Amino acid sequence: MTPATSLFTPVEADLQLLADNLKQLVGNRHPILFAAAEHLFGAGGKRIRPAIVLLISRATMLEQDITPRHRRLAEITEMIHTASLVHDDVVDESDVRRGVPTVHSLFGNRIAILAGDFLFAQSSWYLANLDNLEVVKLLSEVIMDLATGEIQQGLNRFDAGTSIETYIEKSYYKTASLIANSSKAAGLLSEVSRETVEHLYSYGRHFGIAFQIVDDILDFTSTTDTLGKPVGSDLKSGNLTAPVLFALAEKPSLEVLIDREFAQEGDLEQALALIQDSQGIQQARELAAHHAKLAIEHLAVLPFSESHQALINIAEYTLSRLY
Repeated sequence: MTPATSLFTPVEADLQLLADNLKQLVGNRHPILFAAAEHLFGAGGKRIRPAIVLLISRATMLEQDITPRHRRLAEITEMIHTASLVHDDVVDESDVRRGVPTVHSLFGNRIAILAGDFLFAQSSWYLANLDNLEVVKLLSEVIMDLATGEIQQGLNRFDAGTSIETYIEKSYYKTASLIANSSKAAGLLSEVSRETVEHLYSYGRHFGIAFQIVDDILDFTSTTDTLGKPVGSDLKSGNLTAPVLFALAEKPSLEVLIDREFAQEGDLEQALALIQDSQGIQQARELAAHHAKLAIEHLAVLPFSESHQALINIAEYTLSRLY
């Protein structure tokens, strides 16, 4: 299986520059926030979101180099994503992410909330300085969507009546909105046609949904070491994802366990066994494959290039994580 980083070859140098810039953007006026940011941006991660922005920038600017605004957009995208992770970890009470201690477990909830707020504020400031009202609107909408997704997830906890449509809508808000809108914004900065811009948005939307479904499947099929968190932790917290929703249609007894919020001993283990014994995981795989295929189809508007091919490879790689 291709390691994620080798997919980013056309923008490897751009991503290195991005990593250096991110720490500088936070600035060292606030030592504790700087320490939190350095911890976050140094923790690695796949950097898939800024990589997609940079690849789209290069794929739509074949005759010339990408502009400082394209680079700044990629940085803003990663800042927004990181800010949302800091807040998510506080809400979810997660002590570890990707095997690294979370900001709130190191610095406490107060600093974590402030660090997340600070990153959102910083990203908004740099966004305004792009001097492109449409791009500002797109990424401001993302920040609203992230909050909407988090609220929706909280309200739907342990709700066995949640539909697949509601789940996909939540996945859009929480994951795909940032990828879709930053992809569209990259096209706007390249001044491509209105039609191409909409295809770039759709690529990001379908890719983001596929990416989230795959993440949700891995919560059941991966190991604690690989996930960096306990297997089945989404289910335990009442976050019902695609494999669970598909399994519910097949295993009615699963609903009983969910309704009582796994209160009795062995409930969670029994629920995990029912999901493994159902077609839920396979149906979720098919749903992810469907969205990845749609994402790739929307790239057909771009002229062929190394960056174009990398965008296709990233969508295919997302599915390959399941096998």
